[in-house]
Amino acid sequence: MGKVILVSSGKGGTGKTMFSVNLGALLAEKGYKTILLDMDMGLRNMDLYLGMENKVVYNIMDVMSGICRIKKAMIQVNGFTNLYFMAASPRRDDRDITPLHMEILCNKLKRYFDYIVIDCPAGINDLFDVALAPTQKAVLVTEPEMASLRDADVTERYLTDHGITDTYIVINKVRADLMRTGMIPSLSVIANMFKGQIAGIIQDDDNIHISTNKGIPIVCKKGTYIEENFQDIAYRILFQ
Repeated sequence: MGKVILVSSGKGGTGKTMFSVNLGALLAEKGYKTILLDMDMGLRNMDLYLGMENKVVYNIMDVMSGICRIKKAMIQVNGFTNLYFMAASPRRDDRDITPLHMEILCNKLKRYFDYIVIDCPAGINDLFDVALAPTQKAVLVTEPEMASLRDADVTERYLTDHGITDTYIVINKVRADLMRTGMIPSLSVIANMFKGQIAGIIQDDDNIHISTNKGIPIVCKKGTYIEENFQDIAYRILFQ
């Protein structure tokens, strides 16, 4: 049966969709059949980050509301044998979707996929509760910035209160020069804020921004320090 991983953040703009896409790409490249679910209704970006914006016809809300079958909304990502995704609705949707709908969907997807990666909306809201229902493991993507860290801390506490204790922290957009001079919180300070394990840091790098704009996961560029770093982070989250 497949495993469900939720990728979240306390606030928007931390890079959770970028991380979700690259985690899915790494898993697929290792031979694991993987599907990415975009739950960021009205603010979807996953299709852009995968370079698949012109392939979306049906979305995840269409599936959960019964408008179409699961396979109609599953899109195979170009260049990958084992990577699929479901897009979020392009606008806020007033269809009544409950956590049970998400559990049923993921239970069906587990028959076909080794990993289900849910890119959930930032913050804590009704859609977050829906995305949370089938989750077995959670990754919080944050930045070394106090507002982002505080919101991630609140989100981790919420996850714990709802029975999800297998959590990992990824610190994105790290500027080593600012961290060395004490202008932003150090890794030790950040680690002490969370109960979950620090899975790794991702340096602020223009190549990551370029890859998301081009719709190509950065981990597809082999032999770079970024790809190797993502490999290490994914290993800590999935296999340690």
